[in-house]
Amino acid sequence: MREGAGRERGLSALTRGYGQVAFRRLTADMDPAMMALATRHDGVASTDFWGRVPGWESYNLARLPVLGVGTMTEDEARLINALQVVGSEPPPPARPFILRANVEDRAAAIKCLTQAIYYEAAVEPLDGQRAVAQTVLNRVRHPGYPKSVCGVVYQGALRVTGCQFSFTCDGSLARVPNPVIWSRAERLAIEALGGYVEKSVGTATHYHADYVSPYWAPTLYKIVQIGRHIFYRWTGPWGLPPAFNGRYAGGEANLTAAILQGLDSRIQGEGLTPDSIAGSASLISTATRTVVLSVDGVEQTYTMATPPAPGQETLHTPGVLTPARRPPTAEEIADINAKLKAIEEDPDAPISTAPKAAPPPKADPGTPQPGDLPIGRRQD
Repeated sequence: MREGAGRERGLSALTRGYGQVAFRRLTADMDPAMMALATRHDGVASTDFWGRVPGWESYNLARLPVLGVGTMTEDEARLINALQVVGSEPPPPARPFILRANVEDRAAAIKCLTQAIYYEAAVEPLDGQRAVAQTVLNRVRHPGYPKSVCGVVYQGALRVTGCQFSFTCDGSLARVPNPVIWSRAERLAIEALGGYVEKSVGTATHYHADYVSPYWAPTLYKIVQIGRHIFYRWTGPWGLPPAFNGRYAGGEANLTAAILQGLDSRIQGEGLTPDSIAGSASLISTATRTVVLSVDGVEQTYTMATPPAPGQETLHTPGVLTPARRPPTAEEIADINAKLKAIEEDPDAPISTAPKAAPPPKADPGTPQPGDLPIGRRQD
């Protein structure tokens, strides 16, 4: 015991002369186990912001961030996404999820997970589709989410401020699935519920398409990009394996009001009100339409915002259902149709991404271009 205490004092004395930056440089090539030991004996008192992007260590989600920028192009979103670098550490491993349920719950869980894979990632690479399934199952195990597959997938489906998985509230379910692609998604869902682990995303609980830049992304730990999806995990202990200790509860068909109106409290502000986003009206779509949804025989009327134009986005308006996805461009529709046709002809063929069109010639840097932002203005 005395010998161990002596070593601790020695390491503390050795590292006391280093600042935080110097200490990180000294330990940059250490594996996670060595780093944990070194940090434990770090003699310099410091604040650990759990790997958050500098400037985003604290963040009040009771107010939507408004940076004074209107609509954002896809290239601008990709540029902003690229500014947040992928974490240097390998993804923490996720444990295999093996579904133990009765016949009814098993069938419902397979269907809900298949829907998530199909409607969220039908034309993504196979590992991207598996990553979506892994994200769903990670949420089932995490204390911040429902304890059933359908509960996770349909969480927030009736919220006026948006759902967790956009296909559950943007009208996608009205489309009849392609039987070939659905069959493959179902096979991947069964594999995931039988213990398959997509190691590339580890304990990911969030993702978004690379052509949008959600305001919450810098508050999370960026893991990897697969296809067009960028995956994240919680920072700090909530994103590490010990936190994923929730037990599957079954009751897949029991989608209660608490689930259907639930939210992700750490990235969806509960305090959003019309007053909290005053001054940002120019960024919010005012065109709306009314829809009537029936759940368990109870009809409710909702106001839905008109989808934005291709390539544009809208902020969520309190009290209004806002489409989580912007309409695809003509080029994207053609690309998706080509992929669907290829899958129908050969379901086992790898999915490839169509090459992008060559960028236009660069103009003189000193010449203002249409759509240029004022110097120094940040983009959301």
